[in-house]
Amino acid sequence: MAYSGGLDTTVAVPWLQEKYDADIITLTIDLGMVELEPIRQRALSIGATEALTVDGRETLVNEFLFPSLQAGTIYEEQYPLATALGRPLIARYLVEAAKRHDAYAIAHGCTGKGNDQVRLEVGISALGPEIDVIAPIRDWGMSRDDEIEYGQARNLPINANRSRFSTDENLWGRSVEAGELEDPWL
Repeated sequence: MAYSGGLDTTVAVPWLQEKYDADIITLTIDLGMVELEPIRQRALSIGATEALTVDGRETLVNEFLFPSLQAGTIYEEQYPLATALGRPLIARYLVEAAKRHDAYAIAHGCTGKGNDQVRLEVGISALGPEIDVIAPIRDWGMSRDDEIEYGQARNLPINANRSRFSTDENLWGRSVEAGELEDPWL
């Protein structure tokens, strides 16, 4: 399971255990935005059988950010591809970990909105075509409030704030998402 330590992936771990009766190994990758040990400990505290961590900062810079700078990649002439550039590397690390642990599936915490799910799943399928992809957040139909309730009912260590914003960041930048930010008609 690609594990960020946020609400979605924290409730996904026990949900996957319950639905698939499977041991869940989490993988948290530092692309310049997190302190790994607290997230690793959180994964273990919610029932992950193993919590792997990877420092991917140097690889992100050398194999993705520098080539992006050299190519002048900017979306709509103003947005650096911060989140997009990290997804192929995350997919690579997930497939490597899955193969090392003989996992038959990789789960991620992307929703059904946006391109993150596509970037991850295409990368995983290209690098590990024999590995199934599970997207619990996209598939289970829970709202944010449902996730909080689910986590609280299981005494999961979640931050139960009901922020409308979701952020993702790495060494290259930060993206902020929210319902109204995603609506082109507003």
